[in-house]
Amino acid sequence: MSDKKRLLTSILAFFFGCFGAHRFYVGKTRSAIFQLLTIGGLGVWAMVDFVIALFGEFTDGEGRKITAW
Repeated sequence: MSDKKRLLTSILAFFFGCFGAHRFYVGKTRSAIFQLLTIGGLGVWAMVDFVIALFGEFTDGEGRKITAW
């Protein structure tokens, strides 16, 4: 289980997902840069990450699930 918070990850994904802010927060720097360059996959990638974060299935940079609110 990760020490990152699910609520903050979800908020970052919703409001700043097109910039990859939530991925920078959880330690996924490489994919965050790709998300920044593609504007969040034109919004699709960011919205998918938002839904995954809400359901508690999003993982941090070390592969641990982010489940704590």
